[in-house]
Amino acid sequence: MTIKVGDKLPDATFMEMTGDGPSPVSSADIFGGKTVALFAVPGAYTPTCSAKHLPGFVEKKGDLASKGVDEIICTSVNDVFVMGAWGKSSGADGAVRMLADGNGAFAQALGLELDASGFGMGKRSQRYSMIVKDGVVSELNVEAGGAFEVSSADYMLGQL
Repeated sequence: MTIKVGDKLPDATFMEMTGDGPSPVSSADIFGGKTVALFAVPGAYTPTCSAKHLPGFVEKKGDLASKGVDEIICTSVNDVFVMGAWGKSSGADGAVRMLADGNGAFAQALGLELDASGFGMGKRSQRYSMIVKDGVVSELNVEAGGAFEVSSADYMLGQL
């Protein structure tokens, strides 16, 4: 079953790169009591993700904050080391929190898993964005395969 507006996010544990190394973080700690702009990409360092999706949220951090967003989260089915390196190399540090869904458990629990085996990438997450208020989905924007239209920071700003 795919998550929908009004649903509570499933419990999950992500991995985050910190100054002390990889650290687990729970969905309750991430989303509880906050308004979060969450977006997922099929893969770190992939063309659309690196050229448009992540940079758009980095660029619009101030605009999203002015509309009530407390934190911006990017997740991908990549390991914590890749997500940490991608955050640093893309200039996302301090703007977008990079969380690894290394085994794809969160993507699967949302019903937003993508089988990219045909491209040699295995199981991944679909491209999407959502606004989450205190753990509950208030807006959900899932892209059609290969598209980048409704999951951007600009589109999300129009929803706030």
